[in-house]
Amino acid sequence: MAVQACAFTDVGRYRSMNQDYIYSSTAPLGSLDNLFLVADGMGGHNAGDYASRFAVETLVAFFGKRFPDKDIHGILKEGIRKMNQELYHKANSDPMLFGMGSTLVAATIKGSVLYVANIGDSRLYLLREKLEQVTRDHSYVEELVALGKMKRGSRDYQEQKNIITRAVGTSETVDIDLFALKLKPGDYILMCSDGLSNMVDELEIEYIIRTEDGLRAKAEALVEAANRGGGRDNISVVLICPEIGEVAL
Repeated sequence: MAVQACAFTDVGRYRSMNQDYIYSSTAPLGSLDNLFLVADGMGGHNAGDYASRFAVETLVAFFGKRFPDKDIHGILKEGIRKMNQELYHKANSDPMLFGMGSTLVAATIKGSVLYVANIGDSRLYLLREKLEQVTRDHSYVEELVALGKMKRGSRDYQEQKNIITRAVGTSETVDIDLFALKLKPGDYILMCSDGLSNMVDELEIEYIIRTEDGLRAKAEALVEAANRGGGRDNISVVLICPEIGEVAL
């Protein structure tokens, strides 16, 4: 089964530095058949830039090893936990990096199954009959929505949606959300930082993916739409076409 992917990251229209860091490989890496990562760093000075880059590069190095006795979720979980510890200790050993952290969404496809891990508010969507968010934002406003104390899309929601409640590197241990989804022919997978999801609504995202011709044109159009919508943050897009066969098991 072939997997195609296209990935872009853009500084946006207002930021001077890109604190997003991404990775996209359709080739095997260690025990994984492919690997896709989006990290959105936070912290003053260069700390956010450092955090996202460190998270991605450390994970790529870890996943490059073979783990014959672990399942996919086990590999993802162990790698993220080890990386989180290392990032936390880095943050606490250098005053310039203190308080840094990063969101993370990681995905890999084996056969016709998509495996996902996420921390923070970078997202993974699946486009099938409609565009659906697979990951759940670890954010202050989403916690209030779940408790019935805030309406999604309200003014308070819009003003406070950038406050995240979970990130890698901010404590010695980290809770990781894990998902496994059976893919179908015609599916698209979109991973992105909030520089896309805060600037472009889901209907427009879906329209762009359905109508643009070719994976690269679709991904470029998503970045352009985020900049056109304001470009107030760094923008990262990883668009994946799993090319599942009709008889995939």
